[in-house]
Amino acid sequence: MSWKLMPLTGWKPVPPVHCAKVQSMDSRFRVALWAAVALPVLASGSAASGKGIDLEDRYARIQIDGQGFITSLTSRGRVREYCPKGHPSPVMSLSAAGREVDPVRAESVGHGKIRLSYPNGSAAIVKASAEDRYFRFQLLSLSNRAKVDSIVWGPVHTTISRTIGDLIGVVRDGSWAIGMLGLNDNTIAGPPVDGDCYGMGYIIHSPDPKKYPVPPPYKEGQRFNIGGNGVSDVAFYSHPEEYFQMIFGTGAKLEPAFGSTLAYHARDRRKPYTYLFSLLPGFPGSRPRHQISDPVDADYLGSAVALYACPDAEGLSTIGAIQVAEHLPHPMFDGKWVRDPSLLKPDIAWYGPHDRMIEYARALGLKSVQDEGQGEYYANPADLWLGPRVGFSDGRKLSYKEFLDQAPDIQYGLHTLCLFLQPGRCTDVTPNASPDLQTVLRTKLANDISATDTRLAVTDPSFLGEDGTWPMRDGSNTLRIGTELLTYTSIVKNELQGVKRGYDGTTAQAHRAGDELDKLQMNCYNGFVPDMRLIPAYADYYAKAMAENGMGYIDFDGLESTLYQNQGYYGVRVFFRRLFDTYAKLSGGKCPRVMGSCVFAGGWDYMSVCNVGGGNNMFDPIFNRWGIEGKDVRYGFSDSYFPPTFGIQDFHSNWTVYDVENLQAKAIGWGATYMLGLSQNVVEKSGEKDAIFKAFRIWGDARESGVFSPAVKNELADLTKKFHLEPTGPRSYRLVPITEVRLSGRAGAPFELVNAGADQPLKFSLRIVDAANGLVVSLPGGVTIDCRARADAGDYVMCDGHHAFLADANRREIADLLMSLPVRIPHGKAGISVGLAGSGSTGGRFDLTVWLAGKPQTIEAPK
Repeated sequence: MSWKLMPLTGWKPVPPVHCAKVQSMDSRFRVALWAAVALPVLASGSAASGKGIDLEDRYARIQIDGQGFITSLTSRGRVREYCPKGHPSPVMSLSAAGREVDPVRAESVGHGKIRLSYPNGSAAIVKASAEDRYFRFQLLSLSNRAKVDSIVWGPVHTTISRTIGDLIGVVRDGSWAIGMLGLNDNTIAGPPVDGDCYGMGYIIHSPDPKKYPVPPPYKEGQRFNIGGNGVSDVAFYSHPEEYFQMIFGTGAKLEPAFGSTLAYHARDRRKPYTYLFSLLPGFPGSRPRHQISDPVDADYLGSAVALYACPDAEGLSTIGAIQVAEHLPHPMFDGKWVRDPSLLKPDIAWYGPHDRMIEYARALGLKSVQDEGQGEYYANPADLWLGPRVGFSDGRKLSYKEFLDQAPDIQYGLHTLCLFLQPGRCTDVTPNASPDLQTVLRTKLANDISATDTRLAVTDPSFLGEDGTWPMRDGSNTLRIGTELLTYTSIVKNELQGVKRGYDGTTAQAHRAGDELDKLQMNCYNGFVPDMRLIPAYADYYAKAMAENGMGYIDFDGLESTLYQNQGYYGVRVFFRRLFDTYAKLSGGKCPRVMGSCVFAGGWDYMSVCNVGGGNNMFDPIFNRWGIEGKDVRYGFSDSYFPPTFGIQDFHSNWTVYDVENLQAKAIGWGATYMLGLSQNVVEKSGEKDAIFKAFRIWGDARESGVFSPAVKNELADLTKKFHLEPTGPRSYRLVPITEVRLSGRAGAPFELVNAGADQPLKFSLRIVDAANGLVVSLPGGVTIDCRARADAGDYVMCDGHHAFLADANRREIADLLMSLPVRIPHGKAGISVGLAGSGSTGGRFDLTVWLAGKPQTIEAPK
């Protein structure tokens, strides 16, 4: 594993400013003054084309007119126009006080540079070039910039609308992909919005209008709230319909009138901004609240983007090529880029004693383990996770380092709450509140107070009357003055009401008029978060804790805490860049495997996986069906070339081999990952453990060897089938489709099976619902299975065609059963009946599962 990363430069905090009254914001509008201005030929990478220029790379050609608009974007070779008629795209627009301003004139100034002029008097020098696989644009200078808050690359309009990758800004139609990529940390996906990041929601958009038509009264492009109660993660996902797709970012947007829009922007972060924003819009407990961003030293000068247009199959590799060419973050594992699909495989979520954790991981062929059983770790600079913490069944404990020294091949890590700084758990909160906890606003104390005074007046009461900060749901309001925390319930004029001093274990102190009083941003667990000055220190803290403990994996639950600084995805990037850079320095150039609670535009480059959620909310491998959350995440991630997930799939002791084979097959079919939840207590109860582990490993090895073609993956994604895989050579396999028939019945009532495949051994399991003192199963060909032992509720009768036995609820064999002959099921119809002794007149119930094999095929890895 290695880490390619240019050092973070040009960033430092700027002293905070005090709260000021919000200025009224005019509604957004676009200024477009069209003039026929000829644009001379650029110095390189272009050719004259009438009044504009052409830029050409390996895959595509763009034309820019004399007003600074992209008027044509075509594929090379088989030419197709992707610029919608009547919707040209500005190369770069400006955002000033909420108004978007387009260029009105463009002219060459030599050496590949374009001067863009705007109706507000600003003029920009943009360097434009055609690289091998992308077009590069960079802002070199901007005049008359005092009132320009942000610059916007584009918005670029396209005719593509099938797949909207809003997370990173890419649109695809199955054959072609068009996207943008920011080339520095302050160039962020999407246009400028309050909070600089998306607000969760649904949009109406069918991924396949023929298969999933949008019914009235819905219309393409409509936006809806995410639903649920806004508290439970699962409750966010409320629409099972395929045409309800969750919004995961703002880098791309559906435009039903013509296709889609792509945009990136860079903000002048050296000045404060007042936002009215909520990450969870539409919920009474998370209403938008005003918050004022503290300035940091990050400007839009130097902002650059890559605009790429290429075959869809080349989209992901094109992004990788851009990262390498531009010296962007490009994490490598075993010589492969983190986004390389061949690296995709499950992780382990471990619970309980650790006696067999390493053994299981190696048997399954898995190398990454997240220790869920250790609980949620909250950030605390005083705790580097040292000492004996890894427990065993006999009561022994080892340190993480001692334990992991036994398994250098395993990437192991913990479940953390990212930047959630909790009272009593973090030295930056108690006993002395840090000056670098994130603020919502800043004001000043209007009067001297003693350590016991509860009558506090402020010089500027702006927004202090709003209930809490937006993640809160209980009306809490916390202020910091010096190192003391205090709470209040409301404000009348400029005097705080219901004041409680010395909150959360801090010490109440005397303060003077004019001392700064800060309202703090709070997380959803009644704690706090670091500001932009403190974020790098917490990135260093995590990197050091991981390196000292020999860890190569970390899970950042609560990753949204990198958005609480009012800097949007820029905060995410600062955190991840510093984490990876520091970890590389401490580990000899390695990079960590990172998971999180969500993928943000600033984290796509860094994160290995995002195995959020779990169980049937994501995907049910037993009954072959998607949960709502799984459906939403599948579209939201994969549309932006990020692997979807099945979340945590806990191993069940009554799983069959076909269940786990289906889990692996569907993950491969959908290009998904997941965490296999394991504990030795559950695994060792399984009667089919050895067979399950063996089958799991076979699928994993086959996935890693690349034997599954796109056509085969489409077959594996079929929710009507399961599959069985057998190795036939070093890099070849026999793939067998399995039809799983599930029936419920009562004793004495015969029923009929239909085998559409060839004559084959009859494989089934019969689960006893009502206990019986014996049973007889009558099978095709006059074969009988006779059980004279008691069968308790939940027990199974198992048969593979040659051998039958009674098993407990975990499929562990209790006793061999008498079977008159080996049993086969012929092609066509066949009858089965079950007789249960002593089950009573209302009993005799059972559940039958039969596995019927279809026509096999041989699959091989490419030579």
